[in-house]
Amino acid sequence: MVPPVRGTHEMVAAANNLEVEAGYRILTQGGNAVDAGVASVLAASVTELSRFGLGGEMPLLIKMNGKPVVAISGVGVAPAKATVEFYTHRSPEPWEEAGNMPPVPVQGILSAITPGVFDGLILALQKYGTKSFAEVVQPAIEYADQGFPMPEEFGGMLRSYQRIIALWPDATKFFYPSGEPTPRGEIFREPTLSNTFRQLAAAEKKAHGNREAKLRAVRDLFYKGDIAKRIADFSEHNHGLIAYSDLANYHAELDEPRVGTYRGYQIYKPGFWTQGPVMIEALNLLEGFDLKSMGHNSPQYLHTVVEAVKLAFADRDAYYGDPKFSKIPEEILLSKQLIDPQRASIEHRPGSFGRRIALPTASTASVGPVNDTTCVDVVDRLGNAFSATPSGAWLPSVIAGDTGIPFTSRLQSFVMTQGHANQLEPGKRPRVTLSPTLVTRDGKLELVMSTPGGDNQDQAMLQVLLNIIDFGMTPQEAVEAPRFQTEHFYSSFANHEFAPGRLNLEARIPPTTADALRSLGHRVAVTGEWSNSSAPVVIWAHDGVLNGGADPRRARFVFGR
Repeated sequence: MVPPVRGTHEMVAAANNLEVEAGYRILTQGGNAVDAGVASVLAASVTELSRFGLGGEMPLLIKMNGKPVVAISGVGVAPAKATVEFYTHRSPEPWEEAGNMPPVPVQGILSAITPGVFDGLILALQKYGTKSFAEVVQPAIEYADQGFPMPEEFGGMLRSYQRIIALWPDATKFFYPSGEPTPRGEIFREPTLSNTFRQLAAAEKKAHGNREAKLRAVRDLFYKGDIAKRIADFSEHNHGLIAYSDLANYHAELDEPRVGTYRGYQIYKPGFWTQGPVMIEALNLLEGFDLKSMGHNSPQYLHTVVEAVKLAFADRDAYYGDPKFSKIPEEILLSKQLIDPQRASIEHRPGSFGRRIALPTASTASVGPVNDTTCVDVVDRLGNAFSATPSGAWLPSVIAGDTGIPFTSRLQSFVMTQGHANQLEPGKRPRVTLSPTLVTRDGKLELVMSTPGGDNQDQAMLQVLLNIIDFGMTPQEAVEAPRFQTEHFYSSFANHEFAPGRLNLEARIPPTTADALRSLGHRVAVTGEWSNSSAPVVIWAHDGVLNGGADPRRARFVFGR
């Protein structure tokens, strides 16, 4: 579907040509992978507001050439006023029906955690970048100020959500400057967001001291200065929970990634504050199987991989959460349960260790499409790598007054179950689905990959990784190959639905295979030919060649030389 993109120097992969251009521009100006990655994420907060905004969140993996892999948690926290008691007694939102409400609204200001992505970007730039904030934000300023042609998806979502967004006057003014959705291909501008970026760049210029002090001035304006006050004032006047103290007390953090091995490769993921270790758990189970001899997407292969994913997700549902608030049994969170080759499991089977807190039984209805998240991956000429999954503040979003910054709705990922590792608590990070991937071999960079797709992210990337490692596909072949999507987990969103045994197969997988899986007990639904809800980008750094992969399911984009 998409011609392979290859190079030998540097490569940027993201959601659209504007985001890729922003990162690549910085590379041509002498910046490294971190500088370029930050620029691309900032550009995404302008050009891809359908799925990500500056008030959102972002786990990030970085590997500087010759150095260990590091993780950055740019994920915000629940406000001090956000308690289980508050949400247990909340009133219905205008779009909700009393008696049929999720624990936390799926949209609106009451589903907001503190913005985390911006501090994560500044921390990455400060520790591992070389450029100034003014340099890396320049492409985003240009796109916001001069405008960009309205993309199909962004424009379509603005049409779909117009009645919801109309509930928030500042968001209406931001998204519908003429009163109607901007038609696709026509110029769309974001002057209030551009003004915010200019204020942040000006704070850097005015600050005294070294580069670190100047970048600190940028983040302090956002979290402690005038911008923070305007965000907090807007929240207070619109019955939100975020206060100035929540912003002032927030800090992104450096973290040690979790690592697993698979057939001689080292697989790095962010920690148990994300669903990232799900991939490691699944690979630990799968390494004992000769997947290649089963045949790609054969009934035996699909059954084996699906069952491994289901076991890994069961551990996620039972045990994952913010490690600062809960003891995560991570040393033994490598499920040793057997995969039955003759029968699909319909039970929810986490490993039987630690203190398991069962989630309440929820609807078996399909969780439906997940319209969230983007991805940015960069490898530079020096072998440095950046892999991020920016998300949150997607449409329909509430804009914080004249800042142009949308609030995220990630608080819905908490559960209210007493004692659970992911139970809502003030100051706590929700366990996010966001899950960048970095792979090395013998200490050298081999691959970076990330994707949108909510709960589907790790099972989609797992299939892509197996396509490359076990079946010798190129990255472009690997992302285009037909995929499955199990929904045998508790959804991370809304009502946290559990759909036991449900297995979606893209229609390019033969009907005979679907029938064979049904005979094993899977509850199979055949969906569209390109219907999988994730869309990974991949940069494979192998034998001196950069091989790019960009999934056409959501029009990903990759460029390199």
